Amino acid sequence: MRRVILLMLALAMTSACSKKEPAPPAQVAEPAASVAAESQEQSAQFDASARLNEIVEEYFEEMLVLNPVYATYIGDNRYNDRLSNTIGPEYRAASRALEEKYLAQINALDASSLEAQDLLTYEVFKSEREQAIEGFQYPSYLLPVNQFFSVPNLFAQLGSGASVQPFATVEDYDDFLGRIDGFVAWIDQAIVNMDEGRAKGIVQPRVLMERVLPQLASQVVEDPEQSLFYGPITRMPEAITGEERDRLSAAYSTAITTQIVPAYQKLHDYIRDTYLPDTRDSVGLSELPNGRSWYDYLVGETTTTALSAEEIHEIGLAEVARIRAEMERVKDEVGFEGSLNEFFDHLKEDPQFFYSEPEQLLEAYRSLKGRVDAAVPEMFSLLPKADFEIRPVEEYRQQSAAAASYMPSSPDGSRPGVFYVNTYDLKSRPRYNIEAIYLHEAAPGHHFQIALAQELDELPRFRRFGGSTAYVEGWGLYAESLGSELGMYQDPYSYYGALTAEMWRAIRLVVDSGMHAKGWSRDDALAFMRDNSSIGEADVVAEIDRYIAIPSQALAYKIGQLKIRELRTRAETELGDGFDIRGFHAAVLQDGALPLNVLEAKVDRWIASRRQ
Repeated sequence: MRRVILLMLALAMTSACSKKEPAPPAQVAEPAASVAAESQEQSAQFDASARLNEIVEEYFEEMLVLNPVYATYIGDNRYNDRLSNTIGPEYRAASRALEEKYLAQINALDASSLEAQDLLTYEVFKSEREQAIEGFQYPSYLLPVNQFFSVPNLFAQLGSGASVQPFATVEDYDDFLGRIDGFVAWIDQAIVNMDEGRAKGIVQPRVLMERVLPQLASQVVEDPEQSLFYGPITRMPEAITGEERDRLSAAYSTAITTQIVPAYQKLHDYIRDTYLPDTRDSVGLSELPNGRSWYDYLVGETTTTALSAEEIHEIGLAEVARIRAEMERVKDEVGFEGSLNEFFDHLKEDPQFFYSEPEQLLEAYRSLKGRVDAAVPEMFSLLPKADFEIRPVEEYRQQSAAAASYMPSSPDGSRPGVFYVNTYDLKSRPRYNIEAIYLHEAAPGHHFQIALAQELDELPRFRRFGGSTAYVEGWGLYAESLGSELGMYQDPYSYYGALTAEMWRAIRLVVDSGMHAKGWSRDDALAFMRDNSSIGEADVVAEIDRYIAIPSQALAYKIGQLKIRELRTRAETELGDGFDIRGFHAAVLQDGALPLNVLEAKVDRWIASRRQ
């Protein structure tokens, strides 16, 4: 709006000058020419800004049509009856055409007059399109299923009625019935693609697919009313009555029996009988054809830096050594006599550090909410409107899920965010980790940052609902580091828990790059994690298998946190007494999840503006 007003004022001034008497003195003509030049500059700026916003919004609309489940996740319910065949050749061709079309449009835009938010939007949009196009050379569609994330698991979450798929009206229920056809098509395509992958030697590690089988088998039931997908019928709103209620109940029973269960059974049997014998013993992406190049691409995409896998590996080793030294200090503080590794064993085995019932673990997380909410305003001027709930991870995915995770709220706040707590194997969920995990997943971590981004209505949607993994996960880990400043970690064991969480992320730099770039085996990675942390065995195994399943994603946390901490230290040093922590956090949070290089340039400008 400010640009519009400036343009209108400039045009008015130019119009007024044109009505003056002719032949003014030469010395008076120069201001008129200056006004005209300024008007042209502002007009060009306005035109470029308007065109930029048109491009990015048109892109987002077309992208949502291709990705209807993504639309559901951000609260856009127009496509709730669709599920795209995201691994099929038609989808891949359409997706590539979309990226190339809008890269061409953004390249044709004269960006020289853009500034502030428009410049950020231009830089991020262009970079994302270029990166997406580069990624099409790598055949991820031939590896469609793993134990950590897959459409079969996602579909179960949607169909459970406890996730983002709405089940409030008759239309909502019919929408999900429509989505089932897309799921069945996806399953058929996955089998076709996995067959192609077998022929080309592009297959998953055996250990991952062994973990997929029980996940798929859990959805195969004889009685449709025992299916997770019958849950929405069991919890159907009372407002849906009579014939509609009966129709929907029958339709869901039929769909479960004739479509959903057979699809899960088909994929399960194919993997067990046909695919599993051809899986590989190796675990690194570099073991696949062109795999090292593939991993290098993913490293750049995930971290939004120019760091190589080797450089990241060395950073990880240095961080592990630093954090070990701090753990030694805590060990001495609590008076433990023995080596650090013996201290690790003590923390894994002593019953005082564990709950005996899942509800105790959940209640411990819930009790933190008031304490953190009271402390956060001391360090943050921006607070999200949306709230979040704390729920246990669903039983069917407990064994392979992380210790905790976060699902974003709807943009309008009508559906709260969900902080999922894994209550499986309580011996792997120590009490001393709770504060650090809460700060990471909830406030001021993921819920805080993601909800704030979604509420920034002035930003283009691709920035509100997307963004850099290194920023998002880096912010989560940075949020953990604020614990002492927020009044947490007062007990030395809780502080040790924070060190454990940080060590976990430092280890990721070592083992992810080790397995995917340096030839490490799964056993090498497991041993390194066991030797350098007191993480429970269930988490050790689940985490290492996660890094195998989604190469490079684990690098985001520590690389992002190190950059945000580096920027804070720079601001504190350069601004001295003029440094304002609330202002710094606002500067980091108020523009969405930016690539780290873009974030750094933006914070540098913020520092410079505070020095003036």
